[in-house]
Amino acid sequence: MNETANQISYRCPNCGGALTFRPDSANYGCAYCGSRFSLEELEARCGVQEGAEPDPAGETGEQAAGGDQAEGDLVSYSCPSCGAQILTDESTVATFCYYCHNTVILSGRLKGAHRPDYVIPFAIDRKKALSIFSSWIGQKRFVPKSFYDQQQIDTLSGVYFPYLLYRCDIRAHVDTEGRRVSRTSAGSFEEITTSVYRVKRDGILTKAAVARNALKKRNRLLAEAVQPFDTAALKPFHMSYLSGFVAERKDLSPDEISGEIEREVREYAGSKLRSQLSEYEGISLGEDNIQVSNGSWSYALMPVWTMTYREKGSDRLYYFSLNGQSGKVVGELPVDRGALLRYMLFLFAAVFIPLLALSYFLF
Repeated sequence: MNETANQISYRCPNCGGALTFRPDSANYGCAYCGSRFSLEELEARCGVQEGAEPDPAGETGEQAAGGDQAEGDLVSYSCPSCGAQILTDESTVATFCYYCHNTVILSGRLKGAHRPDYVIPFAIDRKKALSIFSSWIGQKRFVPKSFYDQQQIDTLSGVYFPYLLYRCDIRAHVDTEGRRVSRTSAGSFEEITTSVYRVKRDGILTKAAVARNALKKRNRLLAEAVQPFDTAALKPFHMSYLSGFVAERKDLSPDEISGEIEREVREYAGSKLRSQLSEYEGISLGEDNIQVSNGSWSYALMPVWTMTYREKGSDRLYYFSLNGQSGKVVGELPVDRGALLRYMLFLFAAVFIPLLALSYFLF
């Protein structure tokens, strides 16, 4: 591991080349000599220990890296491999050097409250992501070629987006009367029978983690629609998982979304309870029937392959996003208006001209 001014890049113990995390084998590979290492082997051979990232003199990442705050909240860093200057915004924690393509992890931005608790590593590599994109775009019509030409495809990036995870216990309690009404018809008469029951339900449900994207920035749209992630695959955070990918740091706190999340949890519990009581009439549920307790928050990074496209002559941003764990695809596509117009003219000609010829012979 090469450490320079609170920046980290993982190096191959055999040849010194840059190591990147390989989703296909869940290990770390060197593009130069082809060596592969597990996390345990990397720790043993390089001395990389979880929680041992440098913190020189207690400085923040921005101070330690010698970066100056630039206009527009940009921060400058020096690549630990070649010395080129890298500009990022304040919430980026892993990026690439434009000159030598070395991965740079800005470890100072992952200290204290900004250090993730968990990570879901990429399960889909770039080759597979490109294959999924190719199949997806092949099913779409009237998309400008510039959206999927080689220059555009080269911008496809694997990004770890930040999510806040909320877990809690939910107690659902009901002790009331419910009615069952049956109707029997005999000629012009209808017999209505109402049966009254004592209805009791009492149980505790441990809610699996509710994930909420923790970015305020405009690009949060890229991460929201690809949910859900399988949180059973969460692993304790280790910075080496970021090697070879871009990563963002959360800029949203639990306090800002706690009310919204608790309402969502209550609605979820209420829907579950109502489904069990659907055979009864006259039962109403209120806040007293559902109690939320033992709420806890954690912070995780989750994998997304993403590509953006800005329409020429417009500020409109289009995107393709792929869940790097499950392969779920979402996107908002531009329309080639010229191709659409040509198609409409073709349809018009294909329908109108035969009708015109038919009317000529009939009349």
